[in-house]
Amino acid sequence: MKKLKSICSIAALVTILLMAVSCEKKLDGLKLATYPTTADVFIDGFSTGLYYAAYGTSKVTAFNVDYSVKYSGTCSMKFEVPDAGDPNGSYAGGVFGANPARDLSGYNVLTFWAKASQPATIVLVGFGNDMGTSKYQVSLANLQVNSNWVEYYIPIPDPSLLTQENGMFYYAAAPQNGRGYTFWIDELKFEKLGTIAHANFGIFNGHDSIVDNVETGEEFQISDFYDTFNLPTGVDQKSNLSASYFTFTSSNPSVATVNDLGLVRVADTGSAVITAKVAGTGAKGSLTISVTGLKIAPTQPAPVPTIAGNKVISLFSNAYTNVKVDSWNTHWQFSTAENQNIQINGDDVIRYKKLNFVGIEFSSQPVDASAMATFHIDLWTPDTTANKTFKVKLIDFGPDGVYGGGDDSNSEISIGSPPLSTQNWISLNIPLSSFSGLSSKSHLAQLVLSGDLPDVYIDNVYFFNDGSTSPEPTTAAPVPTFNAANVLSVFSDSYTNVAGTNLNPNWGQTTVFSQVPIAGNNTLKYKGLNYQGIQLGSSQNVSAMSFLHLDYWSASSFSLNVFLISTGPVEKSYVLPVPTSGWAGVDIPLSSFSPVNLADVIQFKFVGNGDVYIDNIFFHK
Repeated sequence: MKKLKSICSIAALVTILLMAVSCEKKLDGLKLATYPTTADVFIDGFSTGLYYAAYGTSKVTAFNVDYSVKYSGTCSMKFEVPDAGDPNGSYAGGVFGANPARDLSGYNVLTFWAKASQPATIVLVGFGNDMGTSKYQVSLANLQVNSNWVEYYIPIPDPSLLTQENGMFYYAAAPQNGRGYTFWIDELKFEKLGTIAHANFGIFNGHDSIVDNVETGEEFQISDFYDTFNLPTGVDQKSNLSASYFTFTSSNPSVATVNDLGLVRVADTGSAVITAKVAGTGAKGSLTISVTGLKIAPTQPAPVPTIAGNKVISLFSNAYTNVKVDSWNTHWQFSTAENQNIQINGDDVIRYKKLNFVGIEFSSQPVDASAMATFHIDLWTPDTTANKTFKVKLIDFGPDGVYGGGDDSNSEISIGSPPLSTQNWISLNIPLSSFSGLSSKSHLAQLVLSGDLPDVYIDNVYFFNDGSTSPEPTTAAPVPTFNAANVLSVFSDSYTNVAGTNLNPNWGQTTVFSQVPIAGNNTLKYKGLNYQGIQLGSSQNVSAMSFLHLDYWSASSFSLNVFLISTGPVEKSYVLPVPTSGWAGVDIPLSSFSPVNLADVIQFKFVGNGDVYIDNIFFHK
């Protein structure tokens, strides 16, 4: 329900009477103030003290009094729902309140008759909305009406609480299939009926909710409150309630407490079960929490960036002026991520819990990073990083700057361990050239973080171009020491290589290939790698060999895989840890490439990102 922004006077339609009631204050033994017990809301006109307030975003003239259509007596309440797109308001909605408040504790149900100009679904009707705290609301959602007068009932869950109630009735109604319609309500009043029976109540829609691995200091809001009553029609009807009708209990207050509005606060390790009652009747559903304690978190902030501000476009950093970010958690469908802004020694940090993926959007003011060279993010996680990945995706909305239209592009980088590390801040500097799937970087509008790490802290998220060039090795790869008789070489200055091998076949890659001398040693350089193939001069039988050896070097790659390929093609990849600290040598058991036919090897393929240098590719016993 939207907040009221204006009050629509209908003095021209009906006289509104305000009843002045002399109420005594409670002073030293004097009796408490009392309130009128008026049951009627609208019976051939407004009851004493009633007023109407339309929602500010609704069509404020939607309500009227109709003297020609009525269920009984002389008139009824008429509601004209507008067409979709009506400039005066696209829906009808408002509150009928009482001044002074009324004592409704002697009644157990609100009743009314209703009909419509056509079969329709009224979004919401109820009572208890007082334009303020609205402590004791009850509502029916999706009320079905048609062209016949039908009586409706909204039971009161606990009448003893309504000794001072202002909210007599409220409603919200939207167009049907884009078109407006009219409905009428008559004989609107509170009653006490002996045929309202079999009360049942529930929280969490009656489900038992279980949450494990809860941290101390966390909060949970109990939700989805409801009741069901058997009506005079014999039907069991479900209504939505506010939390204030319920009395909540924690089985272990030292672990978790719960306040009057169903807000659960976790205080200590252990287990607790939260349950509820209404007027002494137990409610179906519960919340069971198991608290493991305070989550491990960074005690020191991320390193302070040192790049000059005029070379940076910052999304999130205390070190720079940040551009506008619309949302750090778009809550897209299927995302389980929860975000929290925290401070570590005065430094702002964003924490993501339960991260599977999270959308970060800045589409209202897309970022032009076409002059930038690198994407930076600082990351800290308490989770184990072995064999885990963290992924960064950038989305560009294309020349039109809006989502869709066929000109959008995106690209994702996967980062493994290393550089991922547990309980350490790591700084990731990812060359924008590594996001090879981006056809443009001038209308970046979204960033997606995902992967296998459910709990991460991030800081210093920005694009930069400090004019520096990509690092490259200054020393050659180590000279191999294997006996040449036990080696079948593809690329190495130390051995005789397979004749006719094409080191740069045209497979549609965007990688910039070259051979460069490093300290006098021929080395393969893959700049801006997306993928790169090697076509052997002839099929090779390496079934008598035991390992594939290669040396590689990269300061900017966060994903690198080598594939062995046999005729078919049949291929299998092997993950190479990147970035490296100097030259990394690896001897991969050929059994790791099963089901590749080792008697008929024809190709290699490297897939990844960044700039990569490779040397000494050979099989050996």
